[in-house]
Amino acid sequence: MERTRFHGQADTVFRDRAEAGRQLARKLEPFRDSTAVVLGLPRGGIPVAFEVASALHLPLDVIVVRKLGLPLQPEVAMGAIGEGGARVVDRPLMAYAGVSPGQVEALEKAERAELEDRVRRLRSGRPRSDLRGRTAIIVDDGVATGATARVACAVARQLGAARVVVATPVAPREALAEIVEADAVECVSTPDSFFAVGYHYGDFRATTDDEVLALLDRAATFVVPPPQAEN
Repeated sequence: MERTRFHGQADTVFRDRAEAGRQLARKLEPFRDSTAVVLGLPRGGIPVAFEVASALHLPLDVIVVRKLGLPLQPEVAMGAIGEGGARVVDRPLMAYAGVSPGQVEALEKAERAELEDRVRRLRSGRPRSDLRGRTAIIVDDGVATGATARVACAVARQLGAARVVVATPVAPREALAEIVEADAVECVSTPDSFFAVGYHYGDFRATTDDEVLALLDRAATFVVPPPQAEN
């Protein structure tokens, strides 16, 4: 695996997610017309990912993940689950926190139900993109702590991705440095003063499920290269 790298400039403010996606696409130009798959994190990452996929002539899909938080500190991820039975667990953290396998199984059962419900709503009958042997470009509208991006990387790799790239319009440098699960990280803006993702957008209205579905429908019309395993 390559050393994780990231590139960005400070203090950029985006008009909206579409503009952010177009700027991000320029940083991902080497992937144009490749066999990579763009995976947007619902919901806010989808408008950004749509622009990336459109500009680079790549297929667009969602990557749905659910965090498995510690029972007494749910904000702290001890693992995550994804589609296709993908499951990532930090066993050393489990042992340190005194979490039993039974507790993890009970939590996973509850979170799996939520995940499958969201998958049904957002995928709407579409088959999941085959990631085996391909590059997965995971896109969100911003990274604050990096936790969601990290678990998405692990899930994508468990689903067969040969290489994983995290791409985002804005994030603090220290959060990007923590995404060690990615082979590369691309970022447009790494402001010195980072308060929240929405602070760096003029329009940061919530993205709805209907908007996500409409973008995925439009993306299905893209002309993209046939999937091939990468060497």
